[in-house]
Amino acid sequence: MTVSNATHVTLRNVGFNLSGNFTCEVTADAPSFYTGVATNVLTVVDIVRIRYLFYMAGFLFNIDGGYLEGLCRGFKSSILKQSDYLNLVQCETLDDLKLQLQSTHYGAFLANETSPLTVSTIDEKLRETLLVEFRYLRNQAVQPLAGFLDFITYSYMIDNTILLITGTLHEHPVPDLIAKCNPLGRFEQMESINMAFAPADLYNAILIDTPLAPFFVDCMSGQNIDDLDIEVLRNKLYKAYLQAFYNFCKKIGGTTANVMCEILAFEADRRAINITINALGTTLPKEDYVRLYPCCGRLFPDGLIALGCATEYEQVRSVASRYPEYGALFEDPNHPDGRSLEEKFFVHEANLHVRSFMQQFHFGVFYSYLKLKEQEFRNIVWIAECIAQNHRSRIENYISLF
Repeated sequence: MTVSNATHVTLRNVGFNLSGNFTCEVTADAPSFYTGVATNVLTVVDIVRIRYLFYMAGFLFNIDGGYLEGLCRGFKSSILKQSDYLNLVQCETLDDLKLQLQSTHYGAFLANETSPLTVSTIDEKLRETLLVEFRYLRNQAVQPLAGFLDFITYSYMIDNTILLITGTLHEHPVPDLIAKCNPLGRFEQMESINMAFAPADLYNAILIDTPLAPFFVDCMSGQNIDDLDIEVLRNKLYKAYLQAFYNFCKKIGGTTANVMCEILAFEADRRAINITINALGTTLPKEDYVRLYPCCGRLFPDGLIALGCATEYEQVRSVASRYPEYGALFEDPNHPDGRSLEEKFFVHEANLHVRSFMQQFHFGVFYSYLKLKEQEFRNIVWIAECIAQNHRSRIENYISLF
């Protein structure tokens, strides 16, 4: 017991026959007396053999994935630092911002854009730079990395599909909607999505031939949909997507599974918490939004059951407080940092992605790089919006990554 602590228990003189399922049960003090139970597999291993297998795993990984992983780590070194942001927030106009960005790795990506420069143009060009990098990685990849990179694009396809369904429902011009779609999630059938509004028709006529088809199986309905139905559809698709991606990463195994399952578990928990908070005070029945919870996060199953019983924000906060990494996100909103819950989620997510680069020989760096770049784009667009609207009091409310 002298080498054990609050999170780790050290066992001495164990044999290989001790391997098996172990259950840990912890009961809180009064007044809640909440009992948490966790079960996992304990495997007794030979450290010398494990080290040998680790080195062999790295060698085998590098045969097909080493070059691209190294390239991705090189891309990561170009992400803007705090010193870059300090220069950006000093800009007085968007043209000044353009000149300042030219001194970073972005270079002259806005060279062909004439004044007056708009925030939407900056956002569009930023995404195009990421598309070029991602396409190169995908074109050079072989399985299973190729399948992993394809899975990354499915979330953008879902967002584009929902954007097009919402836009056509409100009779917005399809060319304008296509222009707003994320280039990482483009697919051939996008322009045909306005042909049908009912999910069943949409699936049978268009989406059945896309990679999104497996996620739509449990979302089909023969009725036309309104804005609330579209939001429910989005969450159903993301639930199916996150669970499929989680299982895909577990199947790959190794460090990829360890890193990605932690990241995807957080994403699943964040969606469950947000769904609950957004459903409070609405007419959406509890039975309907509980079915939208992804079942691959740390909250599954006990935390999700408790979330489903929450009827007010404080109860959601109480459930989150049972998990140290989430409880800290629900601190007093009057805290000096002044960040909203959504912004705190973004900060926690960014920290997970930064941490994924601290391990080697895994696919998680590709996913983390894209997500860190997305946060960088949000930072730049936020600064650009503050400059364009002359709202400089909040211009420093970006999330610095390094």
